[in-house]
Amino acid sequence: MSEVYAVRRTRLRDCCNAGGSAAALVSRPANVRYLAGAAPKDAVLLLGGREEQDVLVCAGPPEDRPAQARPDEALRVHVGPAPGGDPALAAAGLAARQGADSLAVEEHHLTVARHRAIASAVPRLRLTALGCAVEQLRVVKDEEEISCLRIGAEIADQALGELLESILVGRTERHLALELERRLVDHGADGPAFLTSVATGPNAGRRGHRPTDRRVEEGDFLSLCLGAAYRGYRCEIGRTFVIGMAPADWQIELYDLVFAAQRAGREALVPGAACRDVDRAARHILDSAGYTEGLPPLTGHGVGLEIDEDPQLSPAAMGKLDACVPVTVEPGVHLPGRGGVRIDDTLVVRPEADGGPELLTITTKELLAL
Repeated sequence: MSEVYAVRRTRLRDCCNAGGSAAALVSRPANVRYLAGAAPKDAVLLLGGREEQDVLVCAGPPEDRPAQARPDEALRVHVGPAPGGDPALAAAGLAARQGADSLAVEEHHLTVARHRAIASAVPRLRLTALGCAVEQLRVVKDEEEISCLRIGAEIADQALGELLESILVGRTERHLALELERRLVDHGADGPAFLTSVATGPNAGRRGHRPTDRRVEEGDFLSLCLGAAYRGYRCEIGRTFVIGMAPADWQIELYDLVFAAQRAGREALVPGAACRDVDRAARHILDSAGYTEGLPPLTGHGVGLEIDEDPQLSPAAMGKLDACVPVTVEPGVHLPGRGGVRIDDTLVVRPEADGGPELLTITTKELLAL
């Protein structure tokens, strides 16, 4: 993997050089991990003018970790700041000593106070904006990254499948969420990719619902949204079921509608498709059925080292999809006081010649009565 990280740093270095910056300071943890292989607590990455000047600056010695979570062995590690010191200030000092006259920083991540401290500590360095250059590099995944997402999806599918085989009536949303998260870890996940959502009855279908002490009842819609983090990469799956009896007519109608919208979004995932057109494909079906009000602000989003990355699949989204970009497609409808439906998959954009979008989360989307 050392070569992979070196290539990533070279690509970023080329971006910096094109923008007129001699060096860059990467502070956002996911970006540090992407470029260095690991992101010890409070660590920053100094990208120098040459490869041998790249340094991972840590607040203390990196703790012992599994091999797959250690920094790139080809990258120099510097433990510089005194206890309580800021690695970003130490990195800026290293850049100045390397002869850099400018330093590109992640202004969207640094606090104002931290930015001022760097400028004050090393006044000879001209601070420029790195922007979201690293996030843009992270959008298209290599096959190793996709493999991690695929394994994470398999873990999430396993955890969900096992839960569905247990008795659900009478258990609380909170208890079911905790059980799902335990099962994720039991099957090899680093942990949950995000806060697991379990929503029953009138809560079902609500995006981002935080589990409560409401108990599962006969006839409820049950919506679950969970994800596994595996070697840092995060995936997402969401499903909706009916509890204990045959679904009512209104539940079948609503489910079929959301399923059709989700399928339209999945089918629109082709290289070169405009992000807003993918959103439109799913949203149009729900709009046409009279559910314009209250729809989620987006139909899906990218995933990777963070659970919410670019691209965004929304009505105002700019840009087009590339191959090897993993995204979620997750339309939903929530009816206040009654509940609703949400269906959520993680897929990888693939060209038609390669079989079209690759579905990573494979738990059935049939409306089951549990």
